[in-house]
Amino acid sequence: MRIVLGVGGGIAAYKVASLLRLFTEAGHHVTVIPTEAATRFVGTATWEALSGNPVSNSVFDDVHQVNHVRLGHEAELVVIAPATADLLAKAATGQAGDLLTNTLLMAHGPVLFAPAMHTEMWQHAATRANVETLRSRGVAVLEPATGRLTGSDSGPGRLPEPEVIFDAAMALVEGQSDYQLPLAGKTVTISAGGTREPLDPVRFLGNRSSGKQGVALAVAARNAGATVRLLAAHMEVPPPAGVEVVQVETALQLREAALAAAADSDVVIMSAAVADFRPAEVSSTKIKKRDDTADPVITLVRNPDILHELVERRNSSGSAEGEQLIVGFAAETGDSHGDVLAYAEAKLQRKGCDLLVVNHVGADKVFGQDTNSVVILARSGSEPQEASGTKTQVSAAIISRIGFELNHVSPRT
Repeated sequence: MRIVLGVGGGIAAYKVASLLRLFTEAGHHVTVIPTEAATRFVGTATWEALSGNPVSNSVFDDVHQVNHVRLGHEAELVVIAPATADLLAKAATGQAGDLLTNTLLMAHGPVLFAPAMHTEMWQHAATRANVETLRSRGVAVLEPATGRLTGSDSGPGRLPEPEVIFDAAMALVEGQSDYQLPLAGKTVTISAGGTREPLDPVRFLGNRSSGKQGVALAVAARNAGATVRLLAAHMEVPPPAGVEVVQVETALQLREAALAAAADSDVVIMSAAVADFRPAEVSSTKIKKRDDTADPVITLVRNPDILHELVERRNSSGSAEGEQLIVGFAAETGDSHGDVLAYAEAKLQRKGCDLLVVNHVGADKVFGQDTNSVVILARSGSEPQEASGTKTQVSAAIISRIGFELNHVSPRT
């Protein structure tokens, strides 16, 4: 694939060298076009060495090849990183003062901007208007990461990690030029993994959850343009790059983190396997197994229903319908009294969430596996939606459905 990689004049330009490496190692032909200001941070020699192609930012170099027209026409993907406030403004207003902005005007394929700038610049009304203008034209604009900026400041405006930009770019190409980031500008909180309820300093009550599905959801939401907050209980897989991680262990800790995170979230996805019960008493010392004592009796008490509480808080806050979407997960088994879907439908009514993702679990199903098969139920009563495949594929279907619910457009197939 032919890629044009435009590099803006920001300190984060040095991180784009790693993005270029990801593209070239994946076998893509990359032409780098830095702005004049970008060459103050990273010189053209670096871009030429890593891309294997000549680098220029002038419309007057190789005039016989008409580069200011040719590069945009030939590009199957254009990625701008870092996309500074200046570059966003020029792109939104159709300026063509150098080779990069000319190329943007000539681009026929998908275009992805990865912004990076100071928080106040990103939040300024002019920048926000420019971003909305670009998105309205079908251009993909990622949300910047939140973290340490130049100097001592922290906040939204940090360049997303190269792996995040690479994944988003590949997702964009899969949908071609009509692809939209369905969660652009949204904040999504996702719980993942399994909670652990301590019995003593050594032992705990836990479950088989690996966190794979929750992590896959975080990646899918991130690639869909969202700012993602991952509430991570015990997981057997590392959290993905480009998301905020809040570590929790018990159901009570998860409840506290979820209620706090939901306050500024557009979407809350409770995919963690939360313990229904916890020991009524936790021993401060290891419970000993001794011949002269009776077997211990462990009394359990109910944990709070976090999902139901999230729904109640949202509904009692006076939020307008659709302002926050809450998604629950139900790991169910059937029995003589009903099948999996019957139990799930009853749970959906009890919980009151907008969507309920249901899977049939067992010792060799779902937990710890790389594949999954789910049914998505909606409180609105719409037809159940099935999704199966790898947990990455299932997550893509779930995030697409969430985008449909938020934007009232048909989910991608």
